Amino acid sequence: MKNSLYRSLLQRLAPMAFALLCLCAFASAAVAQTTATALADKTATVYGVKIHYQEAGSGPVLVLLHGLGADGSSWAANIVPLAAKYRVIVPDQIGFGKSDKPFISYRVGTLVDFLNGLLKELKIERASLVGNSLGGFTAAAYALAYPDKVDKLVLVDAAGYAVPKETDPRTFQVLNPSTRQGVKQVMSLIFYDQQRFANEAVIDAIFTKKMMAGDGYTVQQFIESILRGEDVLDGKLDKIKQPTLLVWGREDLLTPLAMGERFNQDIKGSHLFILDKCGHVPQMEKAAEFNANVLKFLAGESLTATGGKP
Repeated sequence: MKNSLYRSLLQRLAPMAFALLCLCAFASAAVAQTTATALADKTATVYGVKIHYQEAGSGPVLVLLHGLGADGSSWAANIVPLAAKYRVIVPDQIGFGKSDKPFISYRVGTLVDFLNGLLKELKIERASLVGNSLGGFTAAAYALAYPDKVDKLVLVDAAGYAVPKETDPRTFQVLNPSTRQGVKQVMSLIFYDQQRFANEAVIDAIFTKKMMAGDGYTVQQFIESILRGEDVLDGKLDKIKQPTLLVWGREDLLTPLAMGERFNQDIKGSHLFILDKCGHVPQMEKAAEFNANVLKFLAGESLTATGGKP
């Protein structure tokens, strides 16, 4: 199936589309040696299950939340720069990565509960949250559920709005691929830079990581939850009072820029920062600009002028 058809399809499905797969396989390889000595691998027991997380730095707490089908290593290019000024906590959310994967009916409310449980376990009373796609959905939902525990929000190509009722649920299976070709198709929708996937060995590595992750059940449960309309953010975002930065890739095909503009309208006082020639994962494709502007936002400084205009 050609990319133009997938583009049309996923723009119709955009209100729920989130970052997925093992996107981290490609990005983490380039920075693995840089981050290896700076990060501590840890685990915590939350509601009886093991949650794996990485930690670096000291200072105010900053939690990075990955998208659907990814894990904490999707922040590999961001952890060390952000840890220069913050205590950075990067969990593999329940059902993903090295965390336990119980057979439950996963929904965003599950991620909110486990994020709160993790912060309690770590004796963290307040934190700023950065979330990409499903992680952005989770960050916003957490801020609504626990407003006194959130300092600032950074929502990165976030999901969270309800799916149109006329949507054919079968089309969502593109979000849970089980073949190399399926992986290639999803990668072409997530990244603006298609050259990084021209090498078949890269696709093999990503497909291998996907198979080893064993998160297909988790992904499917999230798809079904969103189709049921559970935990969606419609009509709630005006209650978010924390300073909020929205970071969006202009060429995002999964959660298009129109969704970022909708978040910007619904969250009063939020700032929308757009990165040109960038897809669904700005923290990977535009890591330097992403890191610099997130740091400026968290420090209360004006953002640089590199962001595009709607």
